[in-house]
Amino acid sequence: MTGITLDVEQIRNAPAPVRQWIEQQVSGALGLGHATEAVSLPPHLKTCTPTQAAAVLDRIRNLRSAVAVFFEFGRPGICYGQPPIMAFRLIDLQRLAELETITRLLECLELINQAFAEVCGDPAARFCDFDNLGHCRILPDTHSSIAVLLEELAAGKDARAEKAA
Repeated sequence: MTGITLDVEQIRNAPAPVRQWIEQQVSGALGLGHATEAVSLPPHLKTCTPTQAAAVLDRIRNLRSAVAVFFEFGRPGICYGQPPIMAFRLIDLQRLAELETITRLLECLELINQAFAEVCGDPAARFCDFDNLGHCRILPDTHSSIAVLLEELAAGKDARAEKAA
């Protein structure tokens, strides 16, 4: 067995996937959660399809901060439980979206939830929710939908750049 010692600054400055892996390992070791444990999904948390993701983006397009947060859900997150759910640390979302406060992040998440509820035609539908450990949670298919949308947008930009050249 090999051990590694990391100080707080090394962990804080590590890339997000490394921090997430460390968090997952420590949580599992402390019995705070495990990849195979049963997860009770909130009934209001719904899958966002690629078409719905595009519609949500269209509704929040003029809100730069909310768009930045929305696209963070296309990045890898911690996936755990049965049925699976993806978790993103609130503090990471705030930092990656370059928001000044957690309050601003929560405002953006609420705008995304409102836009999603409008797109679904269901006022109770939620794009994301929260756990008591400081994570924002979405369904894995929602993550995939945003990743697909990001790829489509990037491909569209590439095509436009080629036409301009």
